[in-house]
Amino acid sequence: MNNRNHIRYEETDEGLLLFLKAHAKAKRNGITGILDGRLKISITQAPEKGKANIAILKLLAKELGLKRAQLQIIAGETSSLKTLRIEKMTFEELSPRLRVLIE
Repeated sequence: MNNRNHIRYEETDEGLLLFLKAHAKAKRNGITGILDGRLKISITQAPEKGKANIAILKLLAKELGLKRAQLQIIAGETSSLKTLRIEKMTFEELSPRLRVLIE
């Protein structure tokens, strides 16, 4: 699934992988849509010393109703293109939560 309307994901033994496009130093925090199969995340935090990544994880945990411990950025720590792993979650379980936030 890799177009404007679908979120690209992979289900692995370690958890669900979502691909993110992060926008740091934004005017407000939020999930702002989908771009090229990536979930777009805006955060007000500047990308300094991992602070933006922490803000992304906190925002996603809150917005998706997940525990912070379930979320980990596994690729792209210093890039705006990130890979997020969500433990103990399938895309089928997560999809309705995302749909409510994006629509």
